[in-house]
Amino acid sequence: MSRPARARSGDALRPSPGDWLQLAGSLTWLVQAGILASAVQRMAADPGDVAAGLIAAACFLLAGVLRAGCDAWGARLSFQVARRRLSTLRATAVDALANGSPLDKRRPAAGHAASVLAEQADAALPYLARYPAIQLKILVVPLAILAAVAPLSWVAALVLLASAPLIPVFMALVGWRAQRASQAHLAEMGTLNAFLLDRLRGLATLRALDAVDATTGRLAYVAQTLRTRTMAVLRIAFLSSAVLELFSAIGVAMVAVYVGFHLLGTLPFGTWGSPLALGQGLFVLLLAPSFFEPLRDLSTAWHDRAAGRAALEALRALSSAPSKLVGGAAPFPPSGNGPAHRPPPAVELVQLRFAHADAAPSVIDGLDLRVAPGERVAIMGPSGAGKSTLLALIAGLVPAQSGAVVIDGVALDDQSAPRLRARMAWIGQKPHVFAGTLGANVALGRPDVSVQAVGRALEAATLGQLAGREAGRPLGESGIGLSGGECLRLAMARAAAAPGSDLWLADEPTAHLDAATARELTRRLLAESAGRTLIVATHDPELAARMDRVIDLAAPRLAPAGTEMAGLAALGAAS
Repeated sequence: MSRPARARSGDALRPSPGDWLQLAGSLTWLVQAGILASAVQRMAADPGDVAAGLIAAACFLLAGVLRAGCDAWGARLSFQVARRRLSTLRATAVDALANGSPLDKRRPAAGHAASVLAEQADAALPYLARYPAIQLKILVVPLAILAAVAPLSWVAALVLLASAPLIPVFMALVGWRAQRASQAHLAEMGTLNAFLLDRLRGLATLRALDAVDATTGRLAYVAQTLRTRTMAVLRIAFLSSAVLELFSAIGVAMVAVYVGFHLLGTLPFGTWGSPLALGQGLFVLLLAPSFFEPLRDLSTAWHDRAAGRAALEALRALSSAPSKLVGGAAPFPPSGNGPAHRPPPAVELVQLRFAHADAAPSVIDGLDLRVAPGERVAIMGPSGAGKSTLLALIAGLVPAQSGAVVIDGVALDDQSAPRLRARMAWIGQKPHVFAGTLGANVALGRPDVSVQAVGRALEAATLGQLAGREAGRPLGESGIGLSGGECLRLAMARAAAAPGSDLWLADEPTAHLDAATARELTRRLLAESAGRTLIVATHDPELAARMDRVIDLAAPRLAPAGTEMAGLAALGAAS
């Protein structure tokens, strides 16, 4: 069974062993009520029978210990099951996000995804832990109490039976509104997190544009909207509790009034022949509040139910997010599974066509291209010509509408994508730096990247001195503490540390760098990519001039592999 299927089945809220234990604890009260009622009846008939009273007290205490043990153990087991269910749902959502293409514009915002996985998912834990046991109690406990009360008094059973349906009806009416309010509240929370994260990322731009005050006002408005929705959810939660307490109090009071007047002889009807004895009347009175106890538990969990279902819907929305990643695997799985000294791969594009939308014009239309093993190729063209898109197609980050990408004789498809991606390394113009040490940012948790390989990669990328200086001090999120050139050299070190990466894809590696830094990065890129197939998308004429071949996407026809383009000499002269 696939992980999403397991997640959906785990979210079915089927009773767990802990839920059955809690049900057994609730049913134990019938035994305790019977023991207490019979003891009071015996004491009323024979006040001097102390031994019988002590035996009844011991039995009542033993049943109470059993009830408490069932409740405690069952609640613990139910919480463990709920935690496993929630962990599975979270893992499914994380897998869906990781398997999605980073170029897919329909991907959820980072702030929204973080809010769903962290804050909103935690709101589902009380629902998953408590609600199945409460559902089970509602189905069994009232029926068991009715079965115990009806042989003694059909009027008391009828009162309980008549008052019970009113509570779920009114609570359902309130609950539908509560669930909608919880969904709106969680959506607003995700919007606030996404808004805050986006503005924090662009804080320097906001200051440059003198838009800090406008952003502060917008943030205050979103926060006020969230506060309003939070109070709306709490208002509905209190309303549902009031509805339950009103009808349960009316039901218990009617039973108490009937039993009291029946024992006094004022209401002699309602039994099956003989009138109720003192012990029997006490037994009915003890069970009447317990008849409504599962519904009272439902009231306390009603807000958890509304918030939990909204959180589960948000998790399912993340899990079912559309993915445009070929193969459905992580973008770059651990490498190094192939032969240690295999030759670099050839890359062949056959009648490749890609458009961002069905009705949009093709960015790449009928492209035929072959890159020889070990060849270093520069992809050039004006902005919007499809340079970055072409690299994404080769990596399988987006699927082509037609045509094929063939790497080392193997077509890139859903089956071959994970294996072929293990041979790739991606060097982007804006590599993400995680909070952690420099070595951890190079290794990226890949089990096949050793400490020695990380050290060699840092030295090769001229980051060895920085690694020594930064030892023991973690880097900040998004590269705080590194310059732009150091971040790009870090991306190069990540590629060099992977033992099986022999196809390097570099997207504008010298963009936004000064001339000296770009020249040094070009030298390092060429040195470290020796013996590998290198495809670079660039606007930099100096970098392009040092490649084996230049492919101009704006040209009407591409040169075959192994030949020079006419513009290469001009590019070299211009540099």
